[in-house]
Amino acid sequence: MHHQTIIIGAGIAGLLAARTLHDAGARVTVLEKSRGVGGRLATKRVGDAVFDQGAQYFTVKDLRFASWVERWEAAGVVTRWAGGPQTRYIARPSMTAVAKALSDGLDVKREHKVTAIGSCGDHWCVDIEDHGCVRAERILLTAPVPQALTLLKAGEFALPEALAKRLTALTYDPCLALLVTLGGRSRLPAEGVRREGGAIRWAADNQAKGVSPNVAAVTLHLAADFSTEHYGRTDAEVLELIRAEAEDLIGAPIAGATLHRWKFSHARNTDPEPFIWWPEEQLGFAGDAFGGPRVEGAALSGLTLAECVKAELARQVG
Repeated sequence: MHHQTIIIGAGIAGLLAARTLHDAGARVTVLEKSRGVGGRLATKRVGDAVFDQGAQYFTVKDLRFASWVERWEAAGVVTRWAGGPQTRYIARPSMTAVAKALSDGLDVKREHKVTAIGSCGDHWCVDIEDHGCVRAERILLTAPVPQALTLLKAGEFALPEALAKRLTALTYDPCLALLVTLGGRSRLPAEGVRREGGAIRWAADNQAKGVSPNVAAVTLHLAADFSTEHYGRTDAEVLELIRAEAEDLIGAPIAGATLHRWKFSHARNTDPEPFIWWPEEQLGFAGDAFGGPRVEGAALSGLTLAECVKAELARQVG
């Protein structure tokens, strides 16, 4: 099967790029290795508890992103959330709702893990685990940059030295997200708690947030240094390391815990440009390592890359 454009990754950068190109009439397929869409706009259910396990909220500064947020707000997909000097938005019923709304009507193939991307003459060949190879005229890589580079290397596609060096310089911090249920009522404020120092960087009560209506479910994001040092530990080991600090912060005993590992959580070094587009090879890169390490940054990166490709397609038609 020959797809005009293949986008790797169904996070907000990939989905906004796909939506922009699809709405302009382009043929687009999004390949996502996970069961769900959204990347770090992720929601996890553990029994009756529901957690926003990735991005907890987002803010808006750029008018281009604001126009999308206004549409989502009008449709009831997002709502304003208390706390902080800048307006914060959360999605309803949980953060993954934004990605689900964006993917509606798009050709998004979930559980399609790409293993290699290579150049095959006048087109790209994309190898997908258990699904064979598909062809594309252009590739937009919106997965974390180290993953994107691994796919190109597996496909024996060599980037120019300067571009390879530029991309290799983009690095990430991991984040351990500990999802805990409680044996009592949380005393966390509804707007969540951001902390400096200690193992816990962020804590939010998903019940107070409206995400987990029936069960007290708290998301704990652990600090970058702590996450790096203890990334390979088990759920139980991480819980015991932070239990005292967590229960003191939450004000209730922890009854259960599930650990989620975000290997590429926060772009530590970012590119000065919002995206990379290599027109001769029809290859692009986007994501929070370009737009900035926030939801809006990733969104704008995907949008601006898609607008660049859209303009090129329009010139070809003209």
